[in-house]
Amino acid sequence: MRQLVRRLMDHRYLTKEQINGFDNYKYSAIDTSPLSQYVMHPFWDWLVKFFPRWFAPNLMTFLGFLFSAMNLVLLSYYDWNFEASSGEEGTTPIPSWVWLCTAINIFLAYTLDGIDGKQARRIGLSGPLGELFDHGLDSYTAMLIPTCLYSIFGRSRVYSVRPMRMYYVCLTVYFNFFISHWEKYNTGILYLPWGYDLSMWGSTAMYLVTWWLGYERWKFELTLGSYGTLPLGNVMEAVLHVSAMANLPLVIINVYNSYAHRTGRLLSFWEAVRPMWPFITYFVILLAWPYVSPNDIMEKDPRAIFMLSGTIFSNVSCRLIVSQMSVTRCEAWHWQTPMFVISFLTSLWIPLLERPLLYLLLIVTTLSHWQYGASVVNQMCEHFNRVCFTVHKRVPQEELFKEKALLAEKINQADKPQTEEPLKKEE
Repeated sequence: MRQLVRRLMDHRYLTKEQINGFDNYKYSAIDTSPLSQYVMHPFWDWLVKFFPRWFAPNLMTFLGFLFSAMNLVLLSYYDWNFEASSGEEGTTPIPSWVWLCTAINIFLAYTLDGIDGKQARRIGLSGPLGELFDHGLDSYTAMLIPTCLYSIFGRSRVYSVRPMRMYYVCLTVYFNFFISHWEKYNTGILYLPWGYDLSMWGSTAMYLVTWWLGYERWKFELTLGSYGTLPLGNVMEAVLHVSAMANLPLVIINVYNSYAHRTGRLLSFWEAVRPMWPFITYFVILLAWPYVSPNDIMEKDPRAIFMLSGTIFSNVSCRLIVSQMSVTRCEAWHWQTPMFVISFLTSLWIPLLERPLLYLLLIVTTLSHWQYGASVVNQMCEHFNRVCFTVHKRVPQEELFKEKALLAEKINQADKPQTEEPLKKEE
């Protein structure tokens, strides 16, 4: 058993072709957001100067992610089923200090995510390892942001939306993140969407308002004249949908222009859409499951569904990012798909097992995703002679040169033809 675990932990996901592809990688991104250009970047340029040069950029990235994850942990503890802010009888509201903590956490996460690249360029450590680490964790954050925001409104029957409709919001956010990196897979350029900066500022403001005025402040309806009224929870739902999907027309235009002007990879149609198949497969499975669930699983345990979907879509996105950065062919099939299909069909056949299977799937998917991320980062660190959370080299430069020289000498010796010694004559 111990050997099996060790073998799994030592499994290497990056192929030799992908590793070599990272050697030629050059960062190419375009950020046209006015909020980012005229407000945040000047602020981040000023702030990063206060960080010591020994502070590793990847450590900034990871700490920022942990602040976002802390919000999920806090709100999961106080509001697992999204009922604390519903105002329903028998529910216990989330303590006010939690909202202040979530506001601080999300702002710190946003800030650290903005300055990690600046710190890397400042100390001469920018490269594919940092970008892969950053975007990989961002893919996980795509689940954390909408899931945490839902706790502000809760599943109120009057002033908010039901879990299934919030699930649609999560799916559009996942799609927005994935489609941005699919765009870069085809064009070679990452066009940063405006919605990210707006969502981080909006989340911070909403948490602060909830802390200062209480969750009851959001329990009202907007008057739309002769059209009636609209609950504020529905407004939030619409805003999140629009901010997530507003990037889609630009993605289509940018991909089309890359073919028209011959500036992208110019892949065939089937090769261009190849990364979409794992995403579409899980989208169908995870959308069908709540619809036909014999136990109405979305109403009974929406958080588990949100977390499961966010984790598997993060893994699919990470694999796309690896292929996109290394300019290699993306996978068209994800190895966990049979496990999801079997769990889904078994839950329909034996309803009693639905919830245990959901949690088992969540645990296995989460652990395998963490193991995948750790293995990929470790391979990258070995290849680029880096220690992930420090600014030091894994092996001193002199020793690295000696190792490479010895390896080259061994290869040369192996390439030389072996000559047999003449047999001695017997006396």
